[in-house]
Amino acid sequence: MKTKKIPMRRCVGCMESKPKRELIRIVADNGIPKIDESGKANGRGIYLCPDEGCFIKARKKKAIGRSLDITPEDQELDNLFKELSLHEKKN
Repeated sequence: MKTKKIPMRRCVGCMESKPKRELIRIVADNGIPKIDESGKANGRGIYLCPDEGCFIKARKKKAIGRSLDITPEDQELDNLFKELSLHEKKN
């Protein structure tokens, strides 16, 4: 019996590799960072843990803009954070 390989991705906040399904994909849509609900949107995507701490780390080190090759405004990052908080896993 063959075991299926689990795709791993690295969170831009904590820099830990985790299974792709556990992370949230973010893409640049016309220069604005957006959550990719389907996981199949065109273009470069980055991954974040569904955790407030990872988003804060990624924002502090400007990893979202740098990884997506965009310069997001503070307001766009605030909107992204609000959207991410809906996906956050509750302990």
